[in-house]
Amino acid sequence: MSNSRRWRFVALVLAIVLMAALAWNWRVWQAKAQVGAGYGARMTCSCRYVEGRDMQSCKGDTEPGMEIVSLTDSPSDRSVTARVPLMANRTARYRAGFGCLLE
Repeated sequence: MSNSRRWRFVALVLAIVLMAALAWNWRVWQAKAQVGAGYGARMTCSCRYVEGRDMQSCKGDTEPGMEIVSLTDSPSDRSVTARVPLMANRTARYRAGFGCLLE
């Protein structure tokens, strides 16, 4: 087997192993992304509409590891949406007397 054929074979095997690992763990990662997005939406909504702080101040309160979660504020319906790209999307809406609830 020549060197170039050997490298192609190794690259193919590595690609197959990587895709199998992604497929095997996808549901676990997606569940963790749902939890992270829900946590981010709920905590930021509470910070914004219960505590009355501005969005920039609330974004600074996120936990380490939450950098991948993007937060969007919607003042018209008093909600915050958190997104993890390609995996999760959760919204928390403020309800008077109940605080922020996940939808």
